Amino acid sequence: MSVNRTELIAAIAEKAGLTKTDADAFLGAFQEVLVENVAKGEAVKITGLMGVERVERAARTGRNPRTGEEIQIPAGYGVKLTVGSALKKAVAK
Repeated sequence: MSVNRTELIAAIAEKAGLTKTDADAFLGAFQEVLVENVAKGEAVKITGLMGVERVERAARTGRNPRTGEEIQIPAGYGVKLTVGSALKKAVAK
């Protein structure tokens, strides 16, 4: 089972005593700030919950799974998500 955006907004609104419109605005702003900062190369850390940072990936040689032909994969960026202690404890229960 998973929680979609609408369900998440409803849960945030209920827990924080906000309207769904305010919770949606909060979630949108959070997403925007997170994306902007990670795109600039700055790590975003929420103690106990998670850390998100941009990582560099070196160029490498790969294989086309269909043909087995070697291909060159260019250098680029990825995202690394580190789980915080509170989230680890919640999952371990």
